[in-house]
Formats: sequence, C-alpha cells, structure tokens
Amino acid sequence: MRLTRFTDLALRVLMRLAVEEADLPTTRDVAAVMQVPYTHTAKVVARLQHLGLVEARRGRGGGLALTAAGRAASVGGVVRDLEGPGDVVECEGTTPCPLRGACILRGALRRAQEAFFATLDPLTVNDLVATPTGPLLLGISSSGAAGWAEGP
Repeated sequence: MRLTRFTDLALRVLMRLAVEEADLPTTRDVAAVMQVPYTHTAKVVARLQHLGLVEARRGRGGGLALTAAGRAASVGGVVRDLEGPGDVVECEGTTPCPLRGACILRGALRRAQEAFFATLDPLTVNDLVATPTGPLLLGISSSGAAGWAEGP
C-alpha cells in the first residue's frame, strides 16, 4: 500500500500543527517549513478544514490551528478519508481484467488494505508527535525545515 502525496502532506501538516504551542502558522509558513509548494499545501489545508481537523483564521492574529477533533483523530480514519474508497488494483477500468469474476487476489488485496488501515486506527495525531518526534518537529520548525521533503 502506498499513500498519495496528498495524504502524506496532510499527515505532515497535522503533525506540524500538533506541536505548535503559541504562534498560529499560516499556510505559507507551513509550506515553507515543509519545503513544498504553497498551492499544494493550500489544497491540503482546505481539505483538512473541510474534515473539521484544522481551523483556519484570517486576518491579524490568524493562522492555522489543529482542532480538538484533529488532535484526537485516528490516523487510520484520516488516511481512509483522504485516500477515499478504492481497490489496490484496478480490476474494472477501461480494460477490465478477465479474471475479475473469479479472482482470489482482489479479495486478498482488499483484506490487506484494510489491515493496513486497521494498524493505523489506534494511533491519533497526538500519538504521532509524542517524544522523540514532537521535539524534533519543533526543531525543524524553527531551524528552516531540513529533511521535511523526505516524508514523515
């Protein structure tokens, strides 16, 4: 199972906001820290806001903040929401697989995908930023983002 870049960035945004204690970073600040394009980060933030995980405030004193629901959110649930429904392999598509009516692999891959999500279900966003990750995130946030491009 491989996550999309969108989901990867969303998890990193949530982790970044989970360690923010005083200042509310802007979307531009978060994009700069993670060394990703602002436009991609803005799309991710909009989706996280729609899911109720992030609050975005405009104007003076504004910025991004993790909501209480965002802090307690199951990582598995977040990944399911962002990845959406779908099979690991494309069986129907424009050229349907000739085995689709009697394929054992499709069901096995579906069960493996669910096991992947189930492994993430007990983890919350707060769990992801426990020591040693949280202090490291704070160091990255204040020192200019070295290493963020590689992923969590």
